[in-house]
Amino acid sequence: MTAWPLDIAYDPATKILTVNFDDGQAFALPAEYLRVESPSAEVQGHSPAERQFVPGCKYVGIAAIDPVGNYAVRLSFNDGHDTGIFSWALLHELGREREQRWARYLAGLAERGLSREP
Repeated sequence: MTAWPLDIAYDPATKILTVNFDDGQAFALPAEYLRVESPSAEVQGHSPAERQFVPGCKYVGIAAIDPVGNYAVRLSFNDGHDTGIFSWALLHELGREREQRWARYLAGLAERGLSREP
């Protein structure tokens, strides 16, 4: 069963999206992390081998949060990316797996000679 969000809030000053779930878990998710883990085909490709490591997102913020039905939100980022639909299950997963995913992202950037800086 998927955890259901009780509250979702974005702080533009810190660029943190906070999501509180009904299973008692709460996650503070940086906009940069959400941008580089976007579920869009642009980032994820159509298979794990096609996954892209998006550089230059260190200062990206969230420009808009729009509901998609009752199962997700579309996050529009201030760099123009707006094609990722973040389901509640995905946001919960991103919160639970943040450390591992972030480490993988940083390693992927380093392997490719890319930077978080714009």
